[in-house]
This record gives sequence, C-alpha cells and structure tokens, in this order.
Amino acid sequence: MDIIDRRIIAALSADGRMTMTALADRVGLSKSPVQQRVRALERRGIIKGYTTVLDHSQLQAGHIAFVQVSLRDTRSAALAAFNKAVHAIPEIEQCHMMAADFDYLLKVRTRDIQHFRRILGESISGLPHVGKTSTYVSMEPVKDI
Repeated sequence: MDIIDRRIIAALSADGRMTMTALADRVGLSKSPVQQRVRALERRGIIKGYTTVLDHSQLQAGHIAFVQVSLRDTRSAALAAFNKAVHAIPEIEQCHMMAADFDYLLKVRTRDIQHFRRILGESISGLPHVGKTSTYVSMEPVKDI
C-alpha cells in the first residue's frame, strides 16, 4: 500500500459517497486508475464496505450504554457460543473481546433507559456463559464514528 492508497482510504473514510471523479481529483490521478485502486483495496479486504452515518436520536435510538461482560467459562467453545449469540441482539451495536479483568465490552444502543434495562435483563444476561455484567451509561457522545 502506497501513499496514493492511503489518500484514497482517507478520502473515502471522510465521504464514502464521493464519486470516482471527485476521488481522482482529490488524490491527483485520473478516474480509471483510481477505480482500479479502489477495486484492489476492496478485493484485498482493506475496504470492507460502505456505510451511512445516522442521527440515532431522530431514530429513537439515542441511548448508549457500555456493558462489561464476564463469562463463567472462557474455553474456546464457550467463547464461540457467546460470539455467535451476540449477533442475534440488534441493540448490541459493537462487541469487543477484551484483554482486561472482564471478557467482553458491548456498545448497546436503545431508545431509553427502560428499553436498555429490558435488553440487559432479558437478552444480554441470557447470552451463553454470562456470569456478571457491569453497565456504564453514556451521558453524551463526543466522538462517535
């Protein structure tokens, strides 16, 4: 990966809807070589996809909580079961396995605290091998992308 590829990635990270013509102008190449480079970055898995940034408060999903999860069992089969099951809960926006005194950190997005409490009690606590959870409620997102 060279400096042009890095410029392409930076430009697309800022604006994934940028046209190939605008991208070519931004990085100083013509359209055809830029398209080839973007396709190569996609094939290599460096560019995994494109997404839309939403205003979650307008979608009634502005409440964010982070949940630390400690599992009762951390053998490979237990981790795999947890990893698979977490995908079934749409309110879990992100799930990270951690090198910490807990096993996972979840970013959970709900409409309000009551909705979060229901998801925590009925869904997250019921995930395979969950032993303990601790919750931290976000007061305000400062940088959220």
